[in-house]
Amino acid sequence: MRPIAPLMITAALLGAASAHAAPDPLAPTARWSANTGGRAPVPPMGWNTWNAFNSDIDEEKILASARVLVDGGLAKLGYRNVNIDDGWWQQRRQSDGRLVIRTAKFPSAGKPGSTDTSFRPLTDRIHAMGLRAGIYSDIGRNSCGQIYTPDFKNQPEGTVAEREVGLYGHVDQDIRLFFEEWGFDTIKVDGCGVRGLPADSPRVKSGLYRALPPLIDMQSMARTDVGAVKALYGSVDTALRRYNPDGDYTYSLCLWGSSDVRAWGKDMGNISRTSDDISPHWGRMLSNFDSAVTRPLYAHPGSWNDPDMLFVGTGDFDAAHPVEARSHFSMWAMINAPLFIGYDLRKLTPEQRAIFGNAAVVALNQDPAGNQAVVAYQSDDVQILVKTLAGGGKAVALFNRTASPAPVMLTAAQLKLVDTAPVALTDLWTGARRSFTKEQAFTLKPHETLVFRAAGQRSLANGLYLSEQPGSVNPAVDGVVTPRVDPTIHKSVISWAGTRGPGEHPQYAGWGGAQADRAAYGDVLRVATRSYDSGIGVLAGSRLEVRNAGYTRFTAAVGVDDSASPAGGAVRFEVYGDGRKLATSRAVKFGEAAVPIAADVTGVKIVELVARRADGAQGDPPAVDWADAALVR
Repeated sequence: MRPIAPLMITAALLGAASAHAAPDPLAPTARWSANTGGRAPVPPMGWNTWNAFNSDIDEEKILASARVLVDGGLAKLGYRNVNIDDGWWQQRRQSDGRLVIRTAKFPSAGKPGSTDTSFRPLTDRIHAMGLRAGIYSDIGRNSCGQIYTPDFKNQPEGTVAEREVGLYGHVDQDIRLFFEEWGFDTIKVDGCGVRGLPADSPRVKSGLYRALPPLIDMQSMARTDVGAVKALYGSVDTALRRYNPDGDYTYSLCLWGSSDVRAWGKDMGNISRTSDDISPHWGRMLSNFDSAVTRPLYAHPGSWNDPDMLFVGTGDFDAAHPVEARSHFSMWAMINAPLFIGYDLRKLTPEQRAIFGNAAVVALNQDPAGNQAVVAYQSDDVQILVKTLAGGGKAVALFNRTASPAPVMLTAAQLKLVDTAPVALTDLWTGARRSFTKEQAFTLKPHETLVFRAAGQRSLANGLYLSEQPGSVNPAVDGVVTPRVDPTIHKSVISWAGTRGPGEHPQYAGWGGAQADRAAYGDVLRVATRSYDSGIGVLAGSRLEVRNAGYTRFTAAVGVDDSASPAGGAVRFEVYGDGRKLATSRAVKFGEAAVPIAADVTGVKIVELVARRADGAQGDPPAVDWADAALVR
């Protein structure tokens, strides 16, 4: 990708930024601040046109795929979204700014005797099948296909202005059109238009498109205007609420993990992309998976991490590679990724249908507790992921990332089960049952994933560790990014906290933030050389919101993680219940043993955990640990 010039900030914005003192982000709010708009209580499922057809789409392909979802029984399992991606538009009419559909590809959109077009006949047909309809747009003036796809079928036509089919400058008009008039239920909003059209872009210099000074630089947070990007996506959120007063819509953000979307996307979107586009290759699947697997605390009922669509059926996941296809599908299910099929369903084979239609694996993805699986063990070759299900049951996946056989040992401790009692396992691909006590050895075939439901005696008999219930923990403030405006250079400056040295880090995946059973940068939780198997790692200057489902007591051991700098300063830990302070620790310094902290949370709905720098130290905040953090009865 071409380097992007620094974003210029206007004097008016600089004045606005300095006119008001910012509120204390660590002040308790006594509320759950993650997504409150749209509906996605479980990860959305369905089909999307892009991976199957790119922009070469038409009405027949979409309706044929919708019929397969229904006739093949997949809709009954939850695959109910039929999403139209890039390639549907013909132009934006200059006179009134109304979007025009390409009627040569979507004949039902034409209106006899009128130049207006409408998707209402198509969405009505999709709804009549018991399905939901989705539409695509971009937050900029132009779509991703226009900017980045070399052979873009169905290219918008007309003048430069008529080819500007994105939302930029038309948010309210387009959202009203899509939802109130055309009857869509879902929108995916890409971010290419505010990323890929600097003045020196060849497509701008040729006169094809107008320049739009980039707000996003994928290689540098310091050249990304997080506030401006958030505001644009926030304007879509506002319009969606206005034109969907019943709240029955789904909002998908596609920013590929840039712009610190981890921190705010969960507060407005129902789906948030964590990576660049997936491709039908094993290595690329791993990259996309890695962008989401370390982020279980950033996904909750209502808002989900999205490593992109499924490529089952194509390339390294085609009919000749069933092991890889099952692994791809299994890992998406375990991490609560939206399950969007990206395959030409007209070619669906019984074997592929059996993968998409594995009800036991789908049930893990659709479990109402909404807990994304947490990494319990990882090496260069193998990962073990564990998910706590509604009712307290467990699911576990053993994942071989390599093209060679791999030995792996599953232990009761990794499942947070007692190692002196039997652990029962049910294989969700074969139905086979087995049991073990303490530990069980496996040898995984190349690229194989084994997925089990597990049952045993819980090691924490009267409660749950917070890391077992990431769907109930929201990093309202994770301490990672501190934006400021430097008036001397007139650009947005982002301090990427905890970089452990100079340099800028592109996407957030795997870097800093709140982590389950790991310190903030992925290390083992360790305070004063003592390691902890359970807990939440985060940075000082953070506030975590925890939903309390009838538990009466919160307990933890708190301290500065050994991965922090000794110069990071002292940290004080505070526990609030529905806005009222319940407990506070003394100031804890690097190298000091963890300090116990506990609070009575009887009747409390929202527990808030604050880690606050106690001595006014400057610079990157230290990594801190809420070790063995748990809610107990």
